[in-house]
Amino acid sequence: MRTLLRVSLPVETGNISVKDGALARTIESFSSKYIPEAAYFYLEGGRRTALFVFDLADQTHIPGVAEMFFVGLDAEVYLTPVMNADDQRAGLEKTKKVK
Repeated sequence: MRTLLRVSLPVETGNISVKDGALARTIESFSSKYIPEAAYFYLEGGRRTALFVFDLADQTHIPGVAEMFFVGLDAEVYLTPVMNADDQRAGLEKTKKVK
């Protein structure tokens, strides 16, 4: 299932993780394992924040995804199922048939 992952780091933890390389290692580890189709990095509320869109093959992967950011970076983690335009079109077509 296509999933949006938002990760937000506390400022102090982010500062430490940049200096010791933990931030780069954690992002690389996630990216090499889950191969996101998109990744964006920005500030939100003064905190380092990242968005990833990736395929969550099975819900049993949720702890593995979340824990690498919780434990490694003390981050807030949000996972949300999302669609692209093709997914939405297909879903809307299916709803027409339900009537």
